[in-house]
Amino acid sequence: MAKTIQAALLGAGTVGGGVYKLLDRRKSEMPDKIGAELVISKVLVRDAKKPRPGIPQEKLTDRFEDILNDPDISIVIELMGGVEPAKSYIEAALAAGKHVVTANKDLLAAHGFELAQLAAKKGLDLRFEASVAGGIPILTPLMTCLEGNDITEVMGIVNGTTNFILTKMTNEGTDFDVALREAQELGFAEADPSADVEGLDAARKVAILASLAFHSKVTFDDVPAEGITRITAKDISYAREMGYVIKLIGIARSTDGEIEVGVSPMMIPKRHPLASVNDSFNAVFVHGDALDDAMFQGRGAGEFPTASAVVGDLIAVSRDILADCNARVRLNPYKGLPLQSRGNAEHRFFLRLKVEDRPGILASVAGVLGNNDVGISQVIQKQRTEDAAEIVVITDRVQTRHMEDALAIFRSMSVIRSISSVIRVYSGH
Repeated sequence: MAKTIQAALLGAGTVGGGVYKLLDRRKSEMPDKIGAELVISKVLVRDAKKPRPGIPQEKLTDRFEDILNDPDISIVIELMGGVEPAKSYIEAALAAGKHVVTANKDLLAAHGFELAQLAAKKGLDLRFEASVAGGIPILTPLMTCLEGNDITEVMGIVNGTTNFILTKMTNEGTDFDVALREAQELGFAEADPSADVEGLDAARKVAILASLAFHSKVTFDDVPAEGITRITAKDISYAREMGYVIKLIGIARSTDGEIEVGVSPMMIPKRHPLASVNDSFNAVFVHGDALDDAMFQGRGAGEFPTASAVVGDLIAVSRDILADCNARVRLNPYKGLPLQSRGNAEHRFFLRLKVEDRPGILASVAGVLGNNDVGISQVIQKQRTEDAAEIVVITDRVQTRHMEDALAIFRSMSVIRSISSVIRVYSGH
């Protein structure tokens, strides 16, 4: 007779329901996969009297204490989201000797190291593969099979909503507002889409990726985020003409012993693997000294893609329990690399200016850039519209602070009508 490992779910929403269904679908295989039956014995919900399709009523509870005080429950699966009460519940579960699986990026990006330390101290597993990029396996590879590498760059498309919007804008020439409305109608975007379109969701994931890749403490507050609300159809058109695609990119780099992190729209060369990742798909691109380049691509959200990652973690924890070898894989900031000053980060930039249409303006623009140590790679186009002209410049690789100094001067010049766009251009690792 196979052993039985009991787990409890905190939350029975889209992902929680998906986890229950997927485990039920795989229950006959569990004794062979892990050497034990894996059973969800309790499910924490707000209203235990409200029926949950597919979940037996007798398993529902609205009291966390019913789970915490049950000695037969070995694993707590937190799928509630948000920081509280999830943080308190996880801390209590670990203190009680229960292993934890979570998909909570908000919590991990802010308090992941505190929870990891508590789990390590107690000799327990804390797994969180589903917290970044849904069903795509990326965190466990960073903590296991890629550990032989010195990782120098992790970058990717880690928000499906913004990727869907930018794909619509690119393929159909629509403006941001039109593409956003369609994303909301199709259920890809929330009624309040700000966490997605302002880059905040991606920033939380970048904090987790950077922490694992560089074995250093990076939190959400460390990640500067710029969203896609200012990207226009004209920007996308220029990008296409120049051989680029605009994507919202989360990036983490290790350079000269410092970590650069950020989220922003970026022009990616069409030949780069990330350029062809479209619609709501996610992808994470990794560069290591031994591996060279690798990309992990798939569904970044949804009921079953996210449940896939959660169940994978559950199987891993269950195997550890049976082998009595828990706390093997964890957040470990042993390198403690410092964050790079944002102004010292080096990038190329796409710059689109609307200027007065008269002789000498292009020379003035070039002069301001040159005086601030911003080299010009190419002046792409100069278009006249009524009494104004449009100048489009691609810069050489430059420190961000020098670019910001030049932009401050442009804003003070009467001949510069407006700075229409400033977009980073990917320049390799």
